[in-house]
Amino acid sequence: MNKNPLSLQLNLKPEDFLPASDAEKESLVVMRDSVSFWKDGFRRLAKNKVAMVSLAVIIIVMIFSFIVPMFYPYSYKTQMKGANNLAPMQYSEQELEAIEAGEKVFPHIFGTDKMGRDYAIRVMMGSRISLLVGLIATAIIFLIGSTYGSIAAFAGGWVDMVMMRIVDTIYTIPDILLIVLLSFALDAPLEALAEVPGFGWIKVIGDNMVSIFVVFALLYWVGMARMVRSQVLMLKESEYVTAARALGAKSGRIIKKHLLTNCIGTLIVTTTLQIPSSIFTESFLSFLGLGVAVPLPSLGSLCSDAINGMSTYPYLLFIPAIVISLIILSFNLLGDGLRDAFDPKLKN
Repeated sequence: MNKNPLSLQLNLKPEDFLPASDAEKESLVVMRDSVSFWKDGFRRLAKNKVAMVSLAVIIIVMIFSFIVPMFYPYSYKTQMKGANNLAPMQYSEQELEAIEAGEKVFPHIFGTDKMGRDYAIRVMMGSRISLLVGLIATAIIFLIGSTYGSIAAFAGGWVDMVMMRIVDTIYTIPDILLIVLLSFALDAPLEALAEVPGFGWIKVIGDNMVSIFVVFALLYWVGMARMVRSQVLMLKESEYVTAARALGAKSGRIIKKHLLTNCIGTLIVTTTLQIPSSIFTESFLSFLGLGVAVPLPSLGSLCSDAINGMSTYPYLLFIPAIVISLIILSFNLLGDGLRDAFDPKLKN
């Protein structure tokens, strides 16, 4: 019997009402595999091509900064006679004579500076200093900021008000002025402290670098503290925090085991984005002459030394400037990728 095309009746058969088979039931089930928070975040991060390329660049820069200098034939402070201001891949007259005599001479990949020092190894060491300062300063910021912000938010009341007013006060302090003052005020005490057994590392990294770390410990943790405070304020009213209090857990354990653990994704993203900011600050201070002590190089001090000869030897300025830009850009893009991967609000 032909069905009227204008009729609303369905043309169904008796076999259409039979129970579905097991295979048909499985085909209708659309369920995502159960994965942990970290596995899901890293899986999402691996799909972000920009973030993965940035991570690869950071790894290459770290190899270039920490491993290659161990095998490089030149030292960052060795001055070679007659090898002043050589262009990239250029040899001095003495090196050319050695090559003609059958000796093997490693080329100066980035040339040399005005004092005859190989520029490639100085860029490597400068990158190492900038990365170490960025990582150590960020660790200091993370420890102080997360501890301070979590305590302020968990305590609440007048404790929170007083602690956050201190944060607002610190925001008003000009950091550059404080660095200049500390570089002079801490000079004599640090020199005396460097003579004490166990504090010889102060001579190695220099008084100015210690002053920079002191400034990071005094000033730059306030942003981290505010971020952690906002996260803890949202989490401290959760059911598991109430249950922990009912079971008699101490405040320190609740902060460490429950509050900070549950906002670790946001902390990782914020910390990653803080690293390029710390590197830029260190490079800027070294450019002004407030960074590492001579002859230890930094990317900022290399740019400062090369700026006077920019018209004659522009590569001495462009090479460290490109390395700084590459490091900062890579960390920023990686931080954006981590934010997209670990922020629950951005999940589809």
